[in-house]
Amino acid sequence: MYDVIVIGSGAGGLTSAICLAERGKKVLILEKHEVPGGWCHSFYVNGQRHSPGLHYIGLLGEGESTSDLYKSLGIANDLTFFRMHNEAYERCHLGEHQFDYPNSYDRLTAKLIARFPEEKKGILKVMELIEKVNAQIMLIPKLNGFWDHVLIPFRTKEMGKYGLFSLEKVLKKFIKDPILRNILSVQCGDHALAPSKAPFPFHCALMGHYKNGGYYPMGGGGALVKANTNRLKALGAEIRTKSGVERILLEENKAVGVVLENGEQLFAQTIISNADPHTTYQKLVGEENLNKKLQKKLSKTSYSLTSLILFLTVDTDVTKYGMHSGNIWRFTQLDIDKALSGSIKTPLLELEEFPGMFISCSSLKDPTSFDGKHHNFEVVTLIDYEQFKPYEQLDEERNEAYQQFKRSLCDLFMVSLENEFPGIKDHVVHTDLGTPLTNEYYVNTTRGNIYGTEKSLRQIGPFAFKTQTPFENLYLTGASVLSHGVAGAAHAGVTTAAKILGERPEELLQVKPDQKLRVLEAEDDTLWPEDIKRKIALKQKKFRESEKI
Repeated sequence: MYDVIVIGSGAGGLTSAICLAERGKKVLILEKHEVPGGWCHSFYVNGQRHSPGLHYIGLLGEGESTSDLYKSLGIANDLTFFRMHNEAYERCHLGEHQFDYPNSYDRLTAKLIARFPEEKKGILKVMELIEKVNAQIMLIPKLNGFWDHVLIPFRTKEMGKYGLFSLEKVLKKFIKDPILRNILSVQCGDHALAPSKAPFPFHCALMGHYKNGGYYPMGGGGALVKANTNRLKALGAEIRTKSGVERILLEENKAVGVVLENGEQLFAQTIISNADPHTTYQKLVGEENLNKKLQKKLSKTSYSLTSLILFLTVDTDVTKYGMHSGNIWRFTQLDIDKALSGSIKTPLLELEEFPGMFISCSSLKDPTSFDGKHHNFEVVTLIDYEQFKPYEQLDEERNEAYQQFKRSLCDLFMVSLENEFPGIKDHVVHTDLGTPLTNEYYVNTTRGNIYGTEKSLRQIGPFAFKTQTPFENLYLTGASVLSHGVAGAAHAGVTTAAKILGERPEELLQVKPDQKLRVLEAEDDTLWPEDIKRKIALKQKKFRESEKI
């Protein structure tokens, strides 16, 4: 008998488990697949590492929220992050227009004004609004007591004024130049909503997460999983892989345990599901156990877009193309809204190239992963799941038509990459493609979604799924509860644990004085400590020796 069983080992589930294990709970984490981590896991192809879901994290500076989260969880000492390019952690390639995001609001504002001087007034207003609304969103969970709540309208007035607006509507109100509006919308790819659908406050929170730049973990996403699992083991928690849950056991509307796919029954006082709401309620709880109110909510719930992810290894120095540790958001045309809405429904094989694409070179973000010859890319484009429905009933091996479809999609990726990096096709060592069906198989997401529920206005904040379910002792966590992304899902994990314990999340986030997060500059090796230099030298030496065999 366990105190807590956690279904799924994504960022939310692992964080909930740590918080509860720290409070003395006997915790079991169940993971369907061979390795824990969900979207955070890493995998290797011919010795080259890829991380499908973790491409960068924000707010890792001293005293910032993600840094404090990792110190509070007791995992910071096991982590090293590389700060991405200070002058261009995000690069916007919008048709013929280019713009780089530096890693501070002030420098971004100054750079935008220098590029668009006639829009100075609007730029100052929009950037001020983004900063204020983000701060007000962060303030709300901390409000406590009578006077705090009385003063809410005064302390959150900008969010109240623009809270029901889309990003597009706010930008059009203050910015005339469409190029500038699209530059300010480029991070929409991080929540998969077109500017016309993205709630302005939600986009403010996303931009706020990266207001001081982006960071990438040494060891890729798998390093973050390892730090979490090491912490859990030290706390006495148990993690079982290859242990898919078939259903949640109920007794008179109360969750009491789970049945595994192999028929084994396990019991606990509390069950946490890190799966998305449809997977949790319709598959694990069962439609027959749902009340009409919940069934209605589920019927109206939409999920984020899904993705194609090209995992690419090349044997050339990609810095000669101007590639560095910063991300590239590549849109074939200026209109991001069209790329993230109408264009995604165009049959994929009718495209000349993908209208929008995210390009990340993990071997430049994490210099310790570079073997001296090969560079690794994760290249992502957002699509509609419907394009893969014809293949969803096939077995794991799929059929030749499906394999040919995947090969054609890889070729389509290479069209865009060749346009971005002319000649790179001659240096391809390996390609592999993750599809919506891959997402379903490895991460168990509804319709292959990558960000949980769609973060439209009617599905965030007070309208999101609650951590407490209608079933006693059953709780939700993860990307559909609070926010998405690695940090958002982890904070959701804290929120769920706090609800179970009857505490406030900040009570669980007490920075441990013995924890220190190491942050290095990806683009400047002059301050790298000796252990990092030795790690890089050893990796490259081993590779050179293997080449001689």
